[in-house]
Amino acid sequence: MAWTPFPYPDLAYQYTAASLEAAWPLLHSGDREPFPTNPLLVQAWIAFHAGEFERAARLGLDVGVNGYSVAHKAICIYAHYLERSPQKKLATFECVAERCERQQLEQPNNPSGYYWHAYALGQYSQGISVVKALAQGLGAKVRNSLDTAIRLAPQRADAHIALGVYHAEILDKVGAMIGGLTYGVKKEECYKQFETAIALTPESAIARVRYARAMMMLEGKRKQAEAIGLCEAAARCAIHDATERLDTDAAKRELEEEKQ
Repeated sequence: MAWTPFPYPDLAYQYTAASLEAAWPLLHSGDREPFPTNPLLVQAWIAFHAGEFERAARLGLDVGVNGYSVAHKAICIYAHYLERSPQKKLATFECVAERCERQQLEQPNNPSGYYWHAYALGQYSQGISVVKALAQGLGAKVRNSLDTAIRLAPQRADAHIALGVYHAEILDKVGAMIGGLTYGVKKEECYKQFETAIALTPESAIARVRYARAMMMLEGKRKQAEAIGLCEAAARCAIHDATERLDTDAAKRELEEEKQ
């Protein structure tokens, strides 16, 4: 397939191996990925942070299962933000989820295999409708993978964000009673997960954007001012790579929608 290019190439997002290692703790505060020892994976991550998502994915997949973390992150960020075809998006997320299930067998202690499995299935579920996905049993798979990712890496902020989204989406679609009894989701737990994520990654735009969206989903106008405040803070977050640029753009769009 033809990949849509990252629309905001910037020399500020072009890292060398040395500058990438120096910036690594900041760039990866959300996923806590270890710095790679394989030179090909260093190049894959350099491509990822520059917005060269196709190159990052290909380099990662060429390495095999040890390259799945960078490959899946590149593929999922690309599909979420830049892929225009709904059908291709669904197929892409389905493919990532299947590959993650193989990764879980080969690397049962790698939180990345569980996080990207949950992320891909969550995006796929939103694409086909959350209610339909729940009927197919995908909700339980997402929850199990997120719980496992957090158990293996409690400091992994992106997993806490995803778990917050999980609670919000189900509560929004099926209500508090069915959501609580059938899926164990609660509004208070949703907010707790987002607060945890923001505490772990104070500079994260996407944590605030998703938190704002969850608030509006669950509270509507009652939390509008707070949601707008979160989006304003997200829009002011520093940008260190291509993904953060896309996250900040999402914050600005969300802010415009909330103010309407």
